[in-house]
Amino acid sequence: MLFKRSLIQELSASAAGAFLILTGIVIAQRAGFLIRHAAKGIIPNDAITTMLGFNMIRFLPMLLSLSLFLAILLTLSRWYRDSEMVIWFSAGLSTNSLIRPILNFTIPIVIIISLLSFFVTPWAINKVEDYRVQLESRDDLSTINPGVFKESAHADRVFFVESFDELGNVVKNIFVQSIQHEKLGIIVAAKGSRLVEKNGDNFLLMQNGRRYQGVRGTAEYSTTEFEKYAIRVEAVEAQRDAPTTQSISSFELLKNSNNANIAELQWRLSMPIAALILAILAIPLSAVDPRAGRSANFALAIIIYILYINLLSIIQAWIAQDKISGIVGLWPVHFIFGSVAIYMVYRRMQQLTLLPTFMIKAWGKLKRT
Repeated sequence: MLFKRSLIQELSASAAGAFLILTGIVIAQRAGFLIRHAAKGIIPNDAITTMLGFNMIRFLPMLLSLSLFLAILLTLSRWYRDSEMVIWFSAGLSTNSLIRPILNFTIPIVIIISLLSFFVTPWAINKVEDYRVQLESRDDLSTINPGVFKESAHADRVFFVESFDELGNVVKNIFVQSIQHEKLGIIVAAKGSRLVEKNGDNFLLMQNGRRYQGVRGTAEYSTTEFEKYAIRVEAVEAQRDAPTTQSISSFELLKNSNNANIAELQWRLSMPIAALILAILAIPLSAVDPRAGRSANFALAIIIYILYINLLSIIQAWIAQDKISGIVGLWPVHFIFGSVAIYMVYRRMQQLTLLPTFMIKAWGKLKRT
């Protein structure tokens, strides 16, 4: 009982730590990517948090699987390095006593990965597409970022505002360049705001400014000062692309069983299966010599993980391209790595059965000396 409680507690702590570190790495990478797009004006600033949240949901199955693998590897490696494992086995515990609590810890996480892979992740990807269409459907004023030149959807205007007020309703120091009837117009104003008419039309209402208009390449231009000047802003009708297989629900994939849908469905099924196989594989991989370093074991474990995931990804692409039958699918990859895991666990069990004999012989030699 003490052994199981101690193992579960350390596995939980290691899994939580690994998950937080991996999540931080993914957040930093995705946030940097989205911030670069926002700086270029591709996406608005207020969309970064939402896009980042949906992206994190998308990566959750992979993060949980890797966190589980690392948690078992880190915990058992420390026990072997600090000779705690030798003490537990010399106290009469078998390999089954080690495997059962690990499986009890693993299975709930595998169930969570299954739910995320089959239901939550497709929903999140579908919501990302909906949100993208919603962003593209917003008018030009909604996409303006302070300090950034923004071209309109029809490429006939360029907007620039220096700053917003605290509530974000009034903009200050406005610059608008437009082309109408082959004439270039430039408008500068001290401040402005959005004006919505009763019929739903949107206008940019500018105050206390000037309007310059002329023909490009000539010295002829006119200047007009105004107290109020309104520019109509039209909304953009964005068209949604055809849904990708990643955004289609699992039930729809089952109904329409073409090659791409079968490949995506098998990928979703592979996430919990791979997590379970990797958890079992981490048990023999964690066995290290207390007098030696554990770098080799960790390097081998990471190579196996990368090889496993990349093989799944490659075979999935081949299934979608009809190079491999959907009936065969990803099962050969799971069979190979599952067989390796079972064989390594079996070899480890055979080694542990000889441990008491070696201990008795060592104790006899020690008494004779």
